[in-house]
Amino acid sequence: MAWYNKYLSIYDKPIDEIPVAVLDEIREKLASSQSREPVVSVVVIAHNEGRCLAACLWSLSELKSSHPLEIIGVNNNSSDNTEDIYKTLGLPYFNEPRQSPGFARRCGLYNSRGKYHFFIDADTVYPSGYIDIMMSTLLKPGVSCVGALWSFYPDEKHSAAGLFIFEAIRDFFLFVQHFKRPELCVRGMVFAFNADYARHENIRTDIKRGEDGSLALSLKKYGRIAFIHDRKARPVTGYGTLGNDSLMKSLMKRVRMQSKGIWRIFYKKEHYEDSKDNLV
Repeated sequence: MAWYNKYLSIYDKPIDEIPVAVLDEIREKLASSQSREPVVSVVVIAHNEGRCLAACLWSLSELKSSHPLEIIGVNNNSSDNTEDIYKTLGLPYFNEPRQSPGFARRCGLYNSRGKYHFFIDADTVYPSGYIDIMMSTLLKPGVSCVGALWSFYPDEKHSAAGLFIFEAIRDFFLFVQHFKRPELCVRGMVFAFNADYARHENIRTDIKRGEDGSLALSLKKYGRIAFIHDRKARPVTGYGTLGNDSLMKSLMKRVRMQSKGIWRIFYKKEHYEDSKDNLV
C-alpha cells in the first residue's frame, strides 16, 4: 500500500464526512508536534482548500524530524470553510485578506519563528521523512534553498503507469534544466530555505504565479539552489497544475511550450522580464 493512501481516504471530502476519531488524532498529533523554540517552520497556505486541508494536516502531523518544528497555517481570503478547519484541528493560523500566493507566503514568512522555512501547499500530502531529508541538504555549506520533485496521485482518469511515464519525462527535463536555470525548477509545494536570508529579500506579490522561483532567484546571492531526488522526500499532490486534460494532452502541451525556449537550459540568467499576462 502506498504511504499516502491513508491521507487520500479523507482527501477531497467535506469535514463532516471525516471520522471524528481521525479528526481527534490529527488535532492531538499537531499539538504534540509544536515546539516552543522551533528551528524549522512548516507553513501551510490555503485558499478555499476546505476539502483537502485536513488530509494535508494529517500528513504534517505525522512528520518525523530531529529538528524542533512549528506547524502554522495561513488562510488566504477563503470563502469556504478553510478557516473553520484550522480552528477545528487546533492549528495556529493567520488570516491574509489580500489574495495571492505571494501575499500568503509573505504572511507566513513574517509570522514564523524558525530559522528554516518550508512552503507547504494545502492540496498536497507529505511523507514522514520529508523535513529531515530536505534539511540534510539545506544545512550544507553554500546552500541557501532546496527544492524537490513531486508526484500526482493516481485516480480513475490518471493511471499509475501513465503517471510514471509523465513524471519520468518531466523529471528528466527538470534535471537537465536545473544545472543552468535551477530557479525555473522550483515549485512552492516542495521548497525550503533559510528564512534569515529570505527576510532580507522580497516575496513578490505583484505577479499571479512564480513567486516561488522569483524568491529562489533572489536567494542565489546567499548560496546555491540545491535539489533533492530522493523518492522518500517526494510529496503527492492533486491536479491543480494539470487541469482536466488527459496525461497525454498535458504532456504534449508542455512539450510544445518548453520547446519554444529550449535553448534557455544551456546558459544561466540572473534577470527575467515579467510577462504582462502574469502581472496582478
